[in-house]
Amino acid sequence: QVQLVESGGGLVQAGGSLRLSCAASGRTFGTAAMGWFRQAPGKERECVASMAWIGGRPSYADSVKGRFTISRDNAKNTMYLQMNNLIPEDPADYYCYADRFGNRAWGQGTQVTVSS
Repeated sequence: QVQLVESGGGLVQAGGSLRLSCAASGRTFGTAAMGWFRQAPGKERECVASMAWIGGRPSYADSVKGRFTISRDNAKNTMYLQMNNLIPEDPADYYCYADRFGNRAWGQGTQVTVSS
């Protein structure tokens, strides 16, 4: 199974930017889709961005559309979530995922905090 390790979370000022990384190891061949969820305390998990492995167009939640960008670097076996213009609604634990042959692997989560 693919293993996902996240990094890049932290504290940023409102209006600032962060880039989350999700590095994959293990069996990554056959990955069909990948993306990012977030979950804030007391709230349901929300898928904020996703994309298909082959020629997929990114899809974004309305809450982040225009501010977040999902991307991947195949050479580094890593996907990213670029978060710009962070607002008070964005703080949460962010989890990357990868779907492979019907199984979903999850990153361990990375926390994003926004200060003002």
